[in-house]
Amino acid sequence: MRANSHTFMAEPSSVVSFPITLQNEHRLIFTRDVFAPENLTLAQTLTPREPGERIRALVFWDAGLEKAFPGIAAKITRWFEARGDAIRLAVEPVALAGGEAVKNDFSQLENIWAAIESAGLCRHSYVIALGGGAVLDLVGFAAATAHRGIPLVRLPTTSLSQGDGGVGVKNGVNYFGKKNWLGAFGVPHAIINDLDFLRGLPERERRVGLIEAVKVALIRDAKFFEFIAARVTALAKFEPEAFEAVIRESARQHMEHIATGGDPFERGSARPLDFGHWAAHKLEQLTEFRVSHGEAVAVGMAIDLIYARRTGLLPEAHAERILGVICALGFELFAPVKEIRSATGRQDMLDGLEEFREHLGGRLTIPMIRAPGVRRDIHEIDGAVVKAAFDELRERYG
Repeated sequence: MRANSHTFMAEPSSVVSFPITLQNEHRLIFTRDVFAPENLTLAQTLTPREPGERIRALVFWDAGLEKAFPGIAAKITRWFEARGDAIRLAVEPVALAGGEAVKNDFSQLENIWAAIESAGLCRHSYVIALGGGAVLDLVGFAAATAHRGIPLVRLPTTSLSQGDGGVGVKNGVNYFGKKNWLGAFGVPHAIINDLDFLRGLPERERRVGLIEAVKVALIRDAKFFEFIAARVTALAKFEPEAFEAVIRESARQHMEHIATGGDPFERGSARPLDFGHWAAHKLEQLTEFRVSHGEAVAVGMAIDLIYARRTGLLPEAHAERILGVICALGFELFAPVKEIRSATGRQDMLDGLEEFREHLGGRLTIPMIRAPGVRRDIHEIDGAVVKAAFDELRERYG
C-alpha cells in the first residue's frame, strides 16, 4: 500500500473533469376533456419511479377556470378518486389566482411551498399545474425549488400557454419589478394540451396565442406563416379547425426549436424565440401588466418590423404584409401603449433594451427578420431609429 500511496498526493495544480450527460424527453400530449372519467392520458403520464409504487400528486389550478368550467375542482377530485389504488391526490386541488399579477406576489410562492411541504411530497411525487402561463410559471418555479425539484406536469389552458409558454423549459416569478428575475430551467415530466380548454376562453385570451404563432413562423418557417396568412379571416373568428391547427403547430415549432436548436437552457446570447420581446416585456411592466403578454408582443413585433424596414433589413413589401396579417388577426398596435400612465412611459420603453440584455446575459442580441422564415440577429440598436419607429406606430395606429 505504501508503494502506491504517492498516487493520492495532491499535485500543485490539477484539474479533475468528468462529463455529465442528462437524457431528457420533452413530451407534449394532445387530448380533449382530460379529466373525463374514461380519459387515461394523465394516468398514463403519472408513472411510478419504482415498481409497485403508489403515486402521490398535488394539483394547483387557476381559479379563473371556474367561470368557464363550473365544478372543475370537484371533477379533478373525482378523476383521482377513481384511480385511488395507483394514484392518490395528496390534498384537495389548490386554487390560485391567475394572471400576471400572481407572479408579483412572493407570498403566493411561499403558499405553494407550504402546500407542498404540508402534503409531504417528495421527488417521487408529482406537482400538476393547471392554468395559464402565469400559474404555470409560478407553480413550475415552486416545484423546481422544492426538494431541488419535484417532477412537474403542465396542463396549459390558454392559447398562449398551449402554443408557447407552457411547452417550454422555463419558469419563474417577477422580482425587483422585473419580469421573471427569479426562475429556473427544467424539462417538465410532460405537457398535456387539452384542446377543450381553448373553447372556454374569452376572445381576448384566445387571440393572444396567435401572435406567438406568427412570431415562431416568422423566425423559423415561411410555410407556416403562409398557412396563417391564408386563414387569417377564419383565425380572427376563432374557427376551431384553423385555430386548433395553428396552436398545435405553434407548440410543435417552439418545442422543436428548444429541443434541436442547441441551446435549450439559453447559455449563449441568441434568443430567436424572443423576437419582439425586448419592448414587450417593458410594455408589460409600464402598464403594470394590464396589457397581456401577447398584446405586448404584438406591439413589440410591430416596432421591430418597422425598425427593420427603416434600417434596410426588411423589404417594405414584407413589412407591410406582416403588419397587415397581425392587424387582421385583431391585434391593436398602439392602443396597448395608451395604458402607460407615466408621463415619460413611451421613452422609458427604451430602457427595456438594457434590461433585456441583463436578463439574458452576454452580448446584446436582438432577433430580426429579413423575410418570413429568414432571421438575422443584430447586436446594436439605434435609439433614434427605435424612436422613429415608435412615432410611426403612433401615427399609423394611434
